[in-house]
Amino acid sequence: MTQRHQRHPRRRRGLAGLALTAGAALALTACSGGAGTDAEAGAGSEAGGTTASAAQPRVALTYDGGLLVLDADTLEQRADIELAGFNRVNSSGDGRHVLVSTTDGFQVLDTGAWTTADGEHRVAEPELTDLVFDAPTPGHVVRHGDKTILFSDGTGETTVFDTADLLDASSTGELPETEQIPAPEAHHGVSIELEDGTLLTTIGDSEGRTGVRALDADRDEVARSEECPSVHGEGTTADEVAVFGCSDGVLVYDDGTFTKLPAADAYGRTGNAYVTDSSPVMFGDYNSDPDSEGYELTQLTMVDTAAKSSSVVDLPEGVAYTWKGVARTADDDVLVLGTDGALHRLDGQTGEATDSWPVIDPWTGPAEWQDSHPSLTVVGDSAYVTDASTRSIHRVDAATGEVLASAELPAAPNEIAVVTG
Repeated sequence: MTQRHQRHPRRRRGLAGLALTAGAALALTACSGGAGTDAEAGAGSEAGGTTASAAQPRVALTYDGGLLVLDADTLEQRADIELAGFNRVNSSGDGRHVLVSTTDGFQVLDTGAWTTADGEHRVAEPELTDLVFDAPTPGHVVRHGDKTILFSDGTGETTVFDTADLLDASSTGELPETEQIPAPEAHHGVSIELEDGTLLTTIGDSEGRTGVRALDADRDEVARSEECPSVHGEGTTADEVAVFGCSDGVLVYDDGTFTKLPAADAYGRTGNAYVTDSSPVMFGDYNSDPDSEGYELTQLTMVDTAAKSSSVVDLPEGVAYTWKGVARTADDDVLVLGTDGALHRLDGQTGEATDSWPVIDPWTGPAEWQDSHPSLTVVGDSAYVTDASTRSIHRVDAATGEVLASAELPAAPNEIAVVTG
């Protein structure tokens, strides 16, 4: 049986370069009691911050040298936080915090807007806290059910905590208790905990990755499959069926059993899964050319996890995308941000293209995957599109394609995360 233990991840103090710029700090001071807030609550109230009349969703963006926090409705800037290095962002799932992948681990960014357990909406100044989930070479962040799952590529260790327990971290100064599950070897991997306590975690080492194993709630291994070379990415579809991408297809885990669905081509790599909890159909990026250069793709894989079948979907002629340009909508359809600058909507059951809306100028894929280039994320009814070349961001109605808000940014945006406030 794999050993388990609980501990509080370290709280780091005195980190350099995390101060708000002077202008942003002044703006934040002004906005903390501005429109949509109730100054009577005061910053000294038990929940912290001030009361807002409605939820205040936030957008977190990375750029070369820092982080931006925006109002998710108006796209007005709320903070500009200096942070050196190539940093990645993921929503923690609690509606308030974003986890920033830094050299030390998963560092907690307080976006400054949240809803309390009793339904009260609060706002405060955004802050990159000194709270860090230790993780040498932090990797994937997965949110599923009431858990948030972190994977450390540097150790192979998985960290699991109750998502809701993070909500008070900024006010208490303490991270939630966690469970750490070690791996036999360090590798670039991913884990997910299902609602019955089963942990699905990748198999690999420094030389490569081969598959996925299932650990029960006591962390004993109960199943494994090593039929998934170069395993990367995960998703969970309706009825909690999990999917993982492979270089020759997709691996499906359903009710204790792994099933390999071969790709349509001898080499058919899927590295990212785009899923919803309400649809059995998974879409994934698809590359059938092992010698391809660059990161532009023109096909998607479509997997019916109920029927255990897969097929390949061709995008409209002249349309390509990257891994940052696919998202699912609230009604289970698919949006693709094409290199033609348009958002293309696909039927979530058939993959058929149904609508297309121009949003940004045509663009080309990056030379390296880390390079800034247009990206897409969907939260609720809104699709957020970033454009590195024009240093801009747009909020688009995901159902109609109408551009609802746009903003110029002080730097080229790279990664994006949205929290609900």
